[in-house]
Amino acid sequence: MSDDKEYRRYSADEIKEQLSKLKTWKLEGGKLHRELEFQSFDDAVAFMMRASLEITKLDHHPEWHNVYNQVRIDLVTHDLGGISGYDFILAGKLDEVAKSFRMK
Repeated sequence: MSDDKEYRRYSADEIKEQLSKLKTWKLEGGKLHRELEFQSFDDAVAFMMRASLEITKLDHHPEWHNVYNQVRIDLVTHDLGGISGYDFILAGKLDEVAKSFRMK
């Protein structure tokens, strides 16, 4: 992963610029953050299973938490100590997966 040009820590200005393109995400605690509320627990788990395919392809793993029909996602590149291009790539892919579900 470290050979990729996206594998670098983004500056505050770069993060702000990229966040303007991802309306469903915000910066919280130094991480990209999104909360999703699905129609049911089954939908929340199905989202996580579908998302895992994209996560595996990118080999960049989120911090996420599921309680019943809700999924909380935080993205950060731990070994860089901040947000990288990989976090924004994954956020976009997770948004695409989420579009196939009805949200509450």
